Amino acid sequence: MNTQINNLKEKIQSARTQLLAHKVYTQINDLSGLQKFSQFHVFAVWDFMSLLKSLQIGLTSVSIPWMPVGDANTRFLINEIVLGEESDVDENDERISHFELYIKAMRQMGASTSLIDALLDDIKSGKAIIPAINDSTLPSGVKQFLAFTFDIAQNAPLHVKAAVFTFGREDLIPDMFTKILNDIYAAYPEKVSIFKYYIERHIEVDGGHHSHLALAMVSELCGNDESKWEAAASASLQSLQVRHLLWDAILHN
Repeated sequence: MNTQINNLKEKIQSARTQLLAHKVYTQINDLSGLQKFSQFHVFAVWDFMSLLKSLQIGLTSVSIPWMPVGDANTRFLINEIVLGEESDVDENDERISHFELYIKAMRQMGASTSLIDALLDDIKSGKAIIPAINDSTLPSGVKQFLAFTFDIAQNAPLHVKAAVFTFGREDLIPDMFTKILNDIYAAYPEKVSIFKYYIERHIEVDGGHHSHLALAMVSELCGNDESKWEAAASASLQSLQVRHLLWDAILHN
């Protein structure tokens, strides 16, 4: 399985390298740049949970009466990831989801949450997700990014969902961004402390233990089926390409 994982990584390496070198990171050089970045990046934090939940729905039993579903090892993997993402701890050691922590960080730094609030309000009022995205005032690149995520979450087979989750949404925070954030924090500690904690926690949890669990999940779901590995690689590459569109939208808005 390690050979298949390595082959997949090689197929998407160029796109991943381009993302890590995207000009959007150089734009975040002060508090105002970070505020702008967070207003759009928050959508990637939010829709990530729907992709994760779609995996949980497919890989575990969430209906009544309960019945065992699939492989117990895979159930354990996805449930552990959900536990960490949906109920981690904030800077005060209080339980919180990563999305809620991100919103908390935005409010501390003075970034507007109006765009994400408007989309969530539309969905809460009963509007379906795709019409809500299409009718929003979001830039085209953000809309395309979200539309891809929800198409995968709602329609893709489990091995494709798992691959997009693992390779298309893996940690994309270059060292340069971390250094810039540390500089902003040094200038505005009272404004950026929660966001700094979020990034550090994200790298520690998502880029460490969870990444190993996710790799095991993809290997389990693709098995020895070459067609599944090819579909997984193709969808992962598309995920990185739409992330590039999201970064472009941040850069030009």
